[in-house]
Amino acid sequence: MINGKKVVVVMPAYNAEKTLEQTYNEIPFDIVDDVILVNDASKDHTVIEAERLGIKHIITHTQNKGYGGNQKSCYNKALELNADIVVMLHPDYQYTPKLILAMSSIIANDLYPVVFGSRILGKGALKGGMPMYKFIANRILTLTQNILMNQKLSEYHTGYRSFSKEVLLKVNYEANNDDFVFDNEMIAQIFDAGFDIGEVTCPTKYFDDASSINLKRSIQYGIGVLGVSFGYFFKQLGLYNSPIYKHKH
Repeated sequence: MINGKKVVVVMPAYNAEKTLEQTYNEIPFDIVDDVILVNDASKDHTVIEAERLGIKHIITHTQNKGYGGNQKSCYNKALELNADIVVMLHPDYQYTPKLILAMSSIIANDLYPVVFGSRILGKGALKGGMPMYKFIANRILTLTQNILMNQKLSEYHTGYRSFSKEVLLKVNYEANNDDFVFDNEMIAQIFDAGFDIGEVTCPTKYFDDASSINLKRSIQYGIGVLGVSFGYFFKQLGLYNSPIYKHKH
């Protein structure tokens, strides 16, 4: 809890058995009130490991719902637990849990309602082993998205994100895609609803057990991301609309 606000960490998990303990042990439990793990039909012992670590809130999808589908379950459960601040932390140890305090504090002090851990601010991405082709694609996509969406984020593709309850109650994330493009649809929804996004520099680790998507999926993701950004651009001109922009409240 920070400033009387309940902090809940959500972990969208798929085959995270090997890295879950290392990630979980670095969570700052002096401020984090609850941890939720959503197991997206993992083929390993992710759930057994989560139970061994004492994670109280474990949700298991019997069928793989995808990265976006996993996040929907994460946020729904966090709101059910009356979270004021929700931090999405990948259990693959690619992002350090040590930034949870900083990201949550920014929201708790009403500076920004959404905070991203950016791998691109500074030189952390390449130092941490991000493949060069991914770095270049990230830069090109982000530049294009900033132009189309009239924003100035350092990156749109980080998986390290924290949200205030107000944001999750307003944006209609349930209407989003169940795959990786979910993240960018949510950014478009956040900006469309009038919220701002803050960023903190995040060191990143790329290694064999850190989750990633292959080149084919990366290309599909890139095309999907551009589709979302163009959709947002045309919506601001009054030429396009989509169910994802219908606010819940």
